[in-house]
Amino acid sequence: MRVFVATAVPVERDAVARAFEGTGLPVDVLAVGVGPALAAARTATALTRAAVAGSPYGLVVSAGIAGGFLPHAPVGSLVVADEITAADLGAETADGFVPVTELGFGVVTHRPPETLVRAAVAATGGCAGAVLTVSTVTGTAARAAALRARHPTALAEAMEGFGVAEAAGAHGVPVLEVRAVSNPVGPRDRAAWRIGDALAALTEGFGKLTPVLESWRHHDD
Repeated sequence: MRVFVATAVPVERDAVARAFEGTGLPVDVLAVGVGPALAAARTATALTRAAVAGSPYGLVVSAGIAGGFLPHAPVGSLVVADEITAADLGAETADGFVPVTELGFGVVTHRPPETLVRAAVAATGGCAGAVLTVSTVTGTAARAAALRARHPTALAEAMEGFGVAEAAGAHGVPVLEVRAVSNPVGPRDRAAWRIGDALAALTEGFGKLTPVLESWRHHDD
């Protein structure tokens, strides 16, 4: 099975690619850019090119570092998404936020294959939960609390997963999201970020995930 891994930026790409060195697993890792729109566009382009070339991908993975909701996802931990949700796709109203689904348009959540999520968690020692996709990174305690209240199973927040999942869904390809936590979701405190530790955790996690990707097939779900 050929795997496509989408990261936001080159340092994440390199951290994931290191895990696959010498494995022989047919994996392409690409930095698709920051934010759901650019991630969706570049992932869709890669999937289309592969399909046209007669070598389509069997799995798409969104990977990188993320903010974690404390105490559930501490810095350095690994999160495997059991749902990939666009947390700010909708409308603000006098009664609060209304997701786009309640407005009668589209979807806000993609669910990775259950057997793949379970196998990834077992292999990596990570935690399964919702990973939220946002276009604006959370920078206050109030917004962090509001997101957690709307999404009680949320473990992490990032900016690309939903866009990657939308592209995968358009091509009928299953999707997975794996994130290493570099900082808490909430007030921005650059001194508290541990990007190097998170990138190391990402490499280690994908190293453990490699046998799962080698053996998993879509018909398992």
